[in-house]
Amino acid sequence: MKVSVSNEFCQGHAQCHAKAPEVYELDDEGFIGAVARLDVPPGLEEAARLGAAACPERVLAPVD
Repeated sequence: MKVSVSNEFCQGHAQCHAKAPEVYELDDEGFIGAVARLDVPPGLEEAARLGAAACPERVLAPVD
C-alpha cells in the first residue's frame, strides 16, 4: 500500500502523526515533508488509513 501526499497543502496540524507515528514522520517544523508518495510497511495499512483520515486538510490519500 502507498499513501499519496499533497504536501503543498499540509498545514502542520500533525494529526496524521498523532494517529500513526510509525507511518507519518514529520520534519523539524511539524510538516509531512517533501514526499509525493509514502510506502506503507506491511502490517501498518490500517494505521496509515487512520492517520490519513485524521488530516483536517485531506492531504493524505491511501492508494491500495
